[in-house]
Amino acid sequence: MSNIEKLSILGSETIHVGYGIQEHIVETVITTKASSTYVIITDTNMGRTEPFRKLSEKFDSKLKELRPDSRLLQYQVSPGENNKSRETKAAVEDYLLQQGCTRDTVILAVGGGVIGDMIGFVAATFMRGVRYVQVPTTLLAMVDSSVGGKTAIDTPLGKNFVGAFYQPQYVFADVSFLKTLPTRQFINGMAEVVKTAAIWNEDEFTRLENFSKTFLDVVTRENPDIESIKEELVKTVLESIRVKAYVVSSDEKETGLRNLLNFGHTIGHAIEAVVTPEALHGECVSIGMILEAELSRYLGILSPVAVARLSKCLVAYGLPVSIDDKLFLKRVGNKRHYVQLDILLKKMSIDKKNDGSKIRSVLLESIGRCYQLKAHEISKRDLGVVLTDEVLVHPFKSADIKPTNVIIPPGSKSISNRALILASLGKGTVRIKNLLHSDDTKHMLDAVTALGGAEISTEDNGETIVVKGNGGKFVANTEPLYLGNAGTASRFLTSVATLVQSSSSSTSIVLTGNARMQERPIGSLVEALRNNGSEIEFLNKEGSLPLNVKTGNGLKGGRIELAATISSQYVSSILMCAPYAEKEVTLSLVGGKPISVLYIDMTIAMMKAFGIEVTKSTTEEHTYHIPKGTYKNPEEYVIESDASSATYPLAFAALTGTSCTVPNIGSSSLQGDARFAVDVLRPMGCTVEQTATSTTVTGPPVGQLKPLKHVDMEPMTDAFLTASVVAAVAHDGQTSTSITGIANQRVKECDRIAAMVSELAKFGVKANELPDGIEIHGIKIDELITPSIEKRGIKTFDDHRVAMSFSLLAGLAKEPVLIQERSCTGKTWPGWWDTLHSKFNITIDGYELPFDADDSSLLIDKHANGDKSIIVIGMRAAGKSTLSKWMATFLGFKFLDLDDVFEERVNTDIRSFIKEHGWAEFRKQEAAIAKEIFAKNSKGYVISTGGGIVEGEEARDILKDYIKSGGIVLHLHRDLDETVVFLSSDTTRPAYINEIKDVWIRREQWYHECSNYHFYSSHCGNELEFKHLRNSFISYLRTITGLQISPIPRNRSAVVTLTFDDLNNVAEQLEEIATGCEAVELRVDLLKKHAKTFVADQTATLRKYVNLPIIYTIRTESQGGKFPDHELESLEELLLLGIKLGVEYLDIQLNFPNSLIEKILERKAFTRLIISHHDNTEVLKWSNVDWKNKYNQAVSYGADLVKLVGTATSFQDNLDLEVFKSANTLKPLIAINRGEQGKLSRVLNTIYTPVTHDLIPKSATAAAGLLTVNQINKAFAEIGGFTNKKFWVVGSPIEHSRSPNLHNAGYQKLNLPYTFDRFESSNADEVYEKLIKGNKNFGGLSITMPLKLDIMKYADELSEAARLIGAVNTLIPSPTDSTKLFGDNTDWVGITNSFIRYGVPNIENSSVNGLVVGGGGTSRAAVFALHDMGCKKIYMINRTASKIHEIKNSFPKEYNIEILETVEEVEEAEAVSLVVSCVPADKPMDEALLNKLERLLYHGSTQQSGGFTPTLIEATYKPRLTPVMRIAQEKFQWSVIPGVEMLVNQGEKQFQLQTGSTPPYKVIHDAVVAE
Repeated sequence: MSNIEKLSILGSETIHVGYGIQEHIVETVITTKASSTYVIITDTNMGRTEPFRKLSEKFDSKLKELRPDSRLLQYQVSPGENNKSRETKAAVEDYLLQQGCTRDTVILAVGGGVIGDMIGFVAATFMRGVRYVQVPTTLLAMVDSSVGGKTAIDTPLGKNFVGAFYQPQYVFADVSFLKTLPTRQFINGMAEVVKTAAIWNEDEFTRLENFSKTFLDVVTRENPDIESIKEELVKTVLESIRVKAYVVSSDEKETGLRNLLNFGHTIGHAIEAVVTPEALHGECVSIGMILEAELSRYLGILSPVAVARLSKCLVAYGLPVSIDDKLFLKRVGNKRHYVQLDILLKKMSIDKKNDGSKIRSVLLESIGRCYQLKAHEISKRDLGVVLTDEVLVHPFKSADIKPTNVIIPPGSKSISNRALILASLGKGTVRIKNLLHSDDTKHMLDAVTALGGAEISTEDNGETIVVKGNGGKFVANTEPLYLGNAGTASRFLTSVATLVQSSSSSTSIVLTGNARMQERPIGSLVEALRNNGSEIEFLNKEGSLPLNVKTGNGLKGGRIELAATISSQYVSSILMCAPYAEKEVTLSLVGGKPISVLYIDMTIAMMKAFGIEVTKSTTEEHTYHIPKGTYKNPEEYVIESDASSATYPLAFAALTGTSCTVPNIGSSSLQGDARFAVDVLRPMGCTVEQTATSTTVTGPPVGQLKPLKHVDMEPMTDAFLTASVVAAVAHDGQTSTSITGIANQRVKECDRIAAMVSELAKFGVKANELPDGIEIHGIKIDELITPSIEKRGIKTFDDHRVAMSFSLLAGLAKEPVLIQERSCTGKTWPGWWDTLHSKFNITIDGYELPFDADDSSLLIDKHANGDKSIIVIGMRAAGKSTLSKWMATFLGFKFLDLDDVFEERVNTDIRSFIKEHGWAEFRKQEAAIAKEIFAKNSKGYVISTGGGIVEGEEARDILKDYIKSGGIVLHLHRDLDETVVFLSSDTTRPAYINEIKDVWIRREQWYHECSNYHFYSSHCGNELEFKHLRNSFISYLRTITGLQISPIPRNRSAVVTLTFDDLNNVAEQLEEIATGCEAVELRVDLLKKHAKTFVADQTATLRKYVNLPIIYTIRTESQGGKFPDHELESLEELLLLGIKLGVEYLDIQLNFPNSLIEKILERKAFTRLIISHHDNTEVLKWSNVDWKNKYNQAVSYGADLVKLVGTATSFQDNLDLEVFKSANTLKPLIAINRGEQGKLSRVLNTIYTPVTHDLIPKSATAAAGLLTVNQINKAFAEIGGFTNKKFWVVGSPIEHSRSPNLHNAGYQKLNLPYTFDRFESSNADEVYEKLIKGNKNFGGLSITMPLKLDIMKYADELSEAARLIGAVNTLIPSPTDSTKLFGDNTDWVGITNSFIRYGVPNIENSSVNGLVVGGGGTSRAAVFALHDMGCKKIYMINRTASKIHEIKNSFPKEYNIEILETVEEVEEAEAVSLVVSCVPADKPMDEALLNKLERLLYHGSTQQSGGFTPTLIEATYKPRLTPVMRIAQEKFQWSVIPGVEMLVNQGEKQFQLQTGSTPPYKVIHDAVVAE
């Protein structure tokens, strides 16, 4: 047994700390706390461990020896935070009562924080208080929850809301218990340890910084050797408890000082309440500490260095410091999206330490000290800024801004990074002061440390970085060096990597970064190093990170030629490493004038300060000689403030007419941007005073800045963004501002020139790109437009300089401006927003868009394909060219056929080339061309490849690499027999040596390996089926590219389970079988074959006949299905095939191996996950906590929906299930009971209730208790779920209206208890009084003439369609407030859906124009419909032009409506492909109007655009074939759609709005067209 340290709390030495002190625990408790009954309570996890068993056995043995008359009881509870509840507490108390425990009982709480908190509360209340002892077994419990007497349980409203202050008799912290602790729990506990040091003891914090590497190394091993660090661990626990014991002794009931222990908890607890149990307490507190530290910094209390130091320490212990930390995100999954500002503020407002609802937080003053030693009231506005990554910058108010300001920007990023490289290359110790503490320098410090290049420590509370260089001796590391978006670090470290020596574990190092970093160029630098003998490989995209650098070769030296027209950092990178080359280096810059020469001069000057002097050649231009040598680190090196960052406060002065001084940037600066004030702001009208060491700018009166006709900003390229926002309001009515010399800004964190053009436009400022710059046409300040918040305000492109620049212009707008991604300023000025707020007194609000679960852009770790090119592979005749062209048209991409490129390159056709050179040479050339084309055309292309591209290994590797880079390789396939027929008749390509089917068998696996998506084309028997295939393919494309994600139903919905073994046998019945359903479930496990091609064919058949989301399910035998559980390899292949097939939903079972689930999560892209569990024991009741655990487990995996299926053996089981559902609402839940007695659960289930159909034969595989949609709807109505709603069509005349036929046919088919009648009236008031007012059964109205306008006065809310069209044809109770009425217009839906059903493809990225004929009310709906479809222009013609001018003026300009009044205008118009005829058909059309229409129809038929047959829809539905339709069809070969189709399609939408259900289309269509 080790030494035992005893700590005093509240006057008694009751806290005992040591290692292996179990005998001491037992003897102390038994000898000092006499009792008739001792009770050891733990959880089932701890109960299985060796340390617990030993403690239990020793206690039992010693008790028999010392107190033979006493008894020992033991009780175990279920583990986890979810069980820290009233129910578990009651169960413990019931056990104690049943065992006859009395007031003399002593309870030992052995476990983590959950046990300690809850059992302490049991002790506080049982028999009005019994003695208890805390034996914490986790690090978190030892240092936090066990000390101080806080006891509590959780409630649904929050953590620890019900409890008591009740002190334990002892706290025994036996550190040896930590041997049982999982790595994550170990790390979790360190959050509280770091917190305690951060608020109280800077020396201890420093010790923890130094201990982190050893700690993490030990605890992350497969078999951690805790004893090897036991002394440090005991000290860690001891020092942390020492602080808490002192604080509790001073303030037991948390009225003042004890609040300091809650640093990080105000925000941390709020986050934890949302993401528990997936995230642990310490993880959330770690994030909370950083956010609360940032709050302190924002309020001007804490230095940025302290925030950076705290962050670095937490990261060093493996803790998250951001909600968006990758590992944290992986753990919490989509719960991340519920960490919303309003939710967090609400949870913080009911924190226990608050004063009423006022939020209080602990503010850090420095590491080791809290501000004023108390918690402070914090405004929700200030918290909002810290808690969100988007901010609203309010208009600058001159009265709030001080006339003079002094601002000291952070240290220079450029100088900081160079200093760190030079110091680590040098020998000796250097103290670096004013180092920029930012994302960039953090990545640099981490990399230097990882390579063993230097020993790094801190002084002056982190303000001074102490670097002890190893003289250029670096050693390879097995872990990739992740550099984020740090361009400077990536370029400098590329040359450093050539100096790295191999280690026993690695002979190369990998440099990588985030997505943007992997696009930024580094090719010229790599080429120069390669030419000098370095072995460097691009792992992804040629010319960009990630890189693999072979170690141990060194830098050869001699003459090195480098192209330096893109980035001066390439030059600096080689310059700094050159002294360590084998030969003296002569560096010659070739290819033209180097960019940013001042930065090269900066590097040379800094090298001199570190002992190496570079000389410039006197005979060769742009050439430098660098001697061999070793840098000698100076004792101290002071970093200048960042001159680029200094431009922002100086520009603030210029824009606001105030004065600002930057006291440590002047004319003697190493940085080119120091010239900004003199060269840019002075000519624009500012007064500038600059000395050698300081710069002061005083702006002219607001609005009097002058444009700068031309300025070459090549010496200060980063400052051009600041100049651009100043130029935006520099206006003299004549001159624009032109900035040149900034070509390198296109390849920074983003294309900054393009970014400035696009974002300035949002303010109404026109700017245009120049070959190497930008031209800005400034406007008056009062002409600035406020960018739309609804359209997400200003996009920063994750670029710090874009964000800071536009924060200045934002303050000049009339209304608050939204700036995205505020945290990106952390790259160079983490405290920029603090400066705006605290120094300049600018009002800033946090802002957060409401979370939309159906927004694919918000998915964790998933990114839409965007403009990334798509590669298509597949057999010849699979439809690659056709579908690729469809794809290109839809996406707005260009189409490229690789075979065409090949033939162009070799100047002959493929058949001839193979005949002359053979297949092997063809494959070799094909692969080389593919590699080049994929790299060169990586954006905006659909690239169709030759059928045999997968034959060559090199080509296969190229395709696989493209997938690894995040690209889409789409495998297209169709029925092999059709392929054979086509290829047998094709003489344009070489014949196969083998039979076609043999070729397919050989290639099939390669196609699957080389693709990440797969589309199987169903057979098309006619033109309409071919059109439907196109729409089906485009819908599939939307899913796999992330343009859409299948929305989860919010109303009652059903999914029909297809239990057929081959859908082709029932293909014609599928539409009927899916009637009334919102999705179809494909039971893959029940199919007769599981071959990939067969399964793909089944999905194709489904998509052909049913336009509903597919739920792809492989139910294993253990879960009631037919797929063998042990065939894991096949299971994995089929599940991944589902993702490749782009199904909308994938059902995965909770009992799948964790590795398989993780793989699915990694690859699922935009397919939603239903995570399911079927209980086959038939004994698991819904009150059992196991169901809760199953639900939480599914949520933690990131399920979009959770599906739980039990078995009902009594009616009560269904009621218990409803209670369970009401308590588990975080994720949508499908929860039902099987069996005859479980039918009620199916009736009551809301989302995606599994159903069957009369056409599906009953079988052994069907779940017992399955009902049809009709049966469910009938039962739901009979128990009062559906009320007997009444609907009417209103207007006059309506005796021939087909609406009642349509709706009543749908009600009857779906068994809905509704009625739809006619009510003839021309008076809106009469309709309201008789049908709506006071009518509890009012369901809604379908409105026709003449009431479409008059009824609008009764609508409390209007849809956008109704508002713009100016008429309402549907009136229903508001979905959000049934006391109000909601007006909509579905006429436009009738038009769009008719077009779609008749095969018009998606045209949103095509140059397709539309035409509206007529000027009545339907014409307005037609305009809305054509715009919604994506028409580039909408032309209008009418007999009376004034009517259509009124329509044009009532729609927004972006609708791009053009009126064609003359024949000349008609002839000049672009071709139209979509026409909506809205003129009456009961009399001849006006001759002049008909002449215009025929001309437009003619041009449309001869100049087809959009890749489809031009199509006209007739709005009049009688007669079925109107004169206009006959002319379009017979004279000009247009496709035509009768008006009755529009009636059906708008009625379908009305039905959905009024009932929440989708009607069977065929049924309602037949009801309308039947005479």
